[in-house]
Amino acid sequence: SVTAGSIVVPYGHVLGNEKWRGSEVAQRLQGKVRLIFEDGLGLVDFHLSNRACILLISEADLVAGNEFKQRLVKLRNASSLRGIVIVEKTQISDQYFLGIQKLVVLELGMVLLPVANQGEASQLIIQLVSFCVREQSRDRGANPFLRKQCAQLAEPAVLQTVQHIPGVGKTKALLLLQQFGSIHQLCNASINELEQLVGQRAAQQIYTF
Repeated sequence: SVTAGSIVVPYGHVLGNEKWRGSEVAQRLQGKVRLIFEDGLGLVDFHLSNRACILLISEADLVAGNEFKQRLVKLRNASSLRGIVIVEKTQISDQYFLGIQKLVVLELGMVLLPVANQGEASQLIIQLVSFCVREQSRDRGANPFLRKQCAQLAEPAVLQTVQHIPGVGKTKALLLLQQFGSIHQLCNASINELEQLVGQRAAQQIYTF
């Protein structure tokens, strides 16, 4: 099963799919996060919490064909997990990137983060894990009647994704997300709506991207 809550992730740990044992990303995570390998994670590569997971699409996956696309669609359709998709965007895999960007962001409404290599992927996972631990710690001490739903793990990843748009720095990215709320809504924004927020030149770059 790939439904949220079906996997229990110990506090402050990451569950890794057995297939990544011995990989560069796993080696770089060792010592930085408490990584436990499991054989039954199915579609998921790394579980950051009971409800958030990472699908890591390597350069080899992109070049090999469409199997990874089926995995993405299955996870999106069959589960209530929050999936963050990390993609190795290299000189070899660059030609496939626009296609996967369209599938992940526009069609599936998931977060997509490009990285240059597995070393960058591991750094990103470490950042997301530390964010998750902070949120879980905060929630543990909060009044259950007053606290909001646990802050979405995808939020820093969403911000980082928007900052990948040419001409958009952190300030503009925050403005855009405050106004539109999600990447999906941002993708559907008109040039006029964008111009009112960030000006004509940046609006055109965002719209084109």
